[in-house]
Amino acid sequence: MLRQRTIKSITQAVGVGVHSGRRVELTLRPAPPDTGFVFRRVDLPTPVEIPVNAMAVSDTRMASTISVGGDPGAPKVQTIEHLMSACAGLGLDNLVVDITADEVPILDGSAASFVFLLRNAGIELQDAPKRFVEVLRPVEVREGEGPTLKWARLAPYRGYKLTFEIEFDHPAVNATGRQVTFDFASGRYTSDIARARTFGFTKDVEMLRARGLGLGGSMDNVIVVDEERILNAEGLRYADEFVKHKILDAIGDLHIGGNLLAAYTAFRSGHALNNKLLRKLLADRDAHRIVTFDDEREAPPGLAALAPAW
Repeated sequence: MLRQRTIKSITQAVGVGVHSGRRVELTLRPAPPDTGFVFRRVDLPTPVEIPVNAMAVSDTRMASTISVGGDPGAPKVQTIEHLMSACAGLGLDNLVVDITADEVPILDGSAASFVFLLRNAGIELQDAPKRFVEVLRPVEVREGEGPTLKWARLAPYRGYKLTFEIEFDHPAVNATGRQVTFDFASGRYTSDIARARTFGFTKDVEMLRARGLGLGGSMDNVIVVDEERILNAEGLRYADEFVKHKILDAIGDLHIGGNLLAAYTAFRSGHALNNKLLRKLLADRDAHRIVTFDDEREAPPGLAALAPAW
């Protein structure tokens, strides 16, 4: 049987929220089979649990935010996508996350720090079958047209593969790779995707801060780009780090809906479109089914083995 996974022991991190700028403590705890992912706002007078699912996403401005029942006015947790991406990369199914503020810390701006934390806690196999959402027929969402066109699609695939294409009218971004395909069969999430950092443009800083966003961003956790070049002294971690971060985000956004067996393809997509795609898939009973593997040898490559070290 291909089994569910959680962590073996408690692990903790302290950082700041990239949008709120507030200090936050994060405690990652093992969880029983079939728990899924649950955030607990332990800073509130009475702790509030927020289960992770596609319908719990209540805001997608610059990040994926979940709240109780998907109610924008209810207790929330922002910027969950990098932690969720790390969980997907390590094949985790169950985790309880205690958090002391309303935003997951940005740490170094990628998923690598979360991978490190989860690895140090250890991965534990559980006595319950791992469930997958298998895509049976293509599902697509589109917005805009011409220069504003963006779209995302899920199609049947025996495994899990993502292809993303970006388009920015910027010399520094255009000089890097615009399209990347990553297949989980490679087993190389930790080395090829996890280290890709979020990025931002200096021209957008004032607008973001006027909206109460980006208050914790710095060159320690964001690739900063001015009108012509990358400002970070160390440069890029990958030659195609911009588009790889978009795949990292997509992996996290999609893991909100569970483990997928699908081929994801996207052009200029983001958190909002990724969530719309998930909701459309899960609402169409003919487009998906839930599957398990009684014999893990029958599972697609890369989904049964524990992720290798860096």
